[in-house]
Amino acid sequence: MNKLKVIQLLPELNTGGVERGATDLSNELVRRGHSSFVISNGGRFENEIIDNGGTHIKLPIHKKSISTLFLANQLFDIYKNINPTIIHVRSRVPALVNLMAYRKFKLNKPKLISTFHGLYSKPFYSQVMSKVDHAIAISDVVKDYIKKNYKLKDDQITLIPRGCDTSVFNKNSVNDNWLNTFTNKYPNTKNKKILTLPGRITRWKGAESFIDLIESLDNSYHGLIVGPVAANKKSYLKNLKNLVQKKNLEDKITFTGGVSDIENIYKLSNIVFNLSLKPEPFGRTTIEAISCGAKVVGWNHGGTKEILENLFPSGLVELANIDSLKEVTVKVANNDLYPKDNIYTSNLMINKTINLYESLSSEL
Repeated sequence: MNKLKVIQLLPELNTGGVERGATDLSNELVRRGHSSFVISNGGRFENEIIDNGGTHIKLPIHKKSISTLFLANQLFDIYKNINPTIIHVRSRVPALVNLMAYRKFKLNKPKLISTFHGLYSKPFYSQVMSKVDHAIAISDVVKDYIKKNYKLKDDQITLIPRGCDTSVFNKNSVNDNWLNTFTNKYPNTKNKKILTLPGRITRWKGAESFIDLIESLDNSYHGLIVGPVAANKKSYLKNLKNLVQKKNLEDKITFTGGVSDIENIYKLSNIVFNLSLKPEPFGRTTIEAISCGAKVVGWNHGGTKEILENLFPSGLVELANIDSLKEVTVKVANNDLYPKDNIYTSNLMINKTINLYESLSSEL
């Protein structure tokens, strides 16, 4: 086995699926005897990377500013010092800085990989993600989007779905103390069928559709809207709460805010929903919930459609059809059909990524 030297570039290492995935990948590379380097502005996962034998190099490549591009010379000096086998860019601003640095290589260029984590727009700012030797798509939806909008051929793209950490998202029972604390905090949930809409509080996540659904159901159901709200979304959250009040649904819908124990809420829920109005590139909450044993209902588009077609087709609903959403919700909540076991795991994602690294490095 040839020893790899892998550099990952991303903006920061704070909370998020990309950040968690980059950290887990770094840890596994080291465990397998490879050398791992992560370049970012740092964050809460930084120490974990270092403690597990990886190297973190702090560089402020997170700022969406022209000044960030002036870091290219410094980045190239880092590349020359490391002499990497693989450079893996995971975000557009770092990818722009990298492109300017990468072009300085005259000989012995490392393989350049990008991961498309979203359905990016087509201007140069996003096209930079396609100026690579090979791209990773996190879903078939994203792969089709890349082929349609960028000059990459099918054999330049590898499908590697995102995955969740099954040590966190699993079917283990909820602790009784946690359950008692939860029902005491949210007494309106007691003895109800729990319907949960997880995700950041933002307009396209489908909260209005969820509120319409809860309004249409009888009092045996209770809705949870679970997720953090950014400072610039507080007025939108206020609008949602006003809508709930206007519809006299205060006893039927609870806003929990952001939580650190979302896996327990998934396990508690009779159904978890993904009602994003825009097609999700993947659908992280969908696999997290299924991994916890929850039933999931979602609109029939994007990454959620892909996941549910494979694991729980009973949960698919025609986009924006509230009547159909109610019908499917009642049916799913009251039958004994459950999703298949989750196949979208962090371990599988990491294994496929390292296999790709090894395959591409053999071409050097």
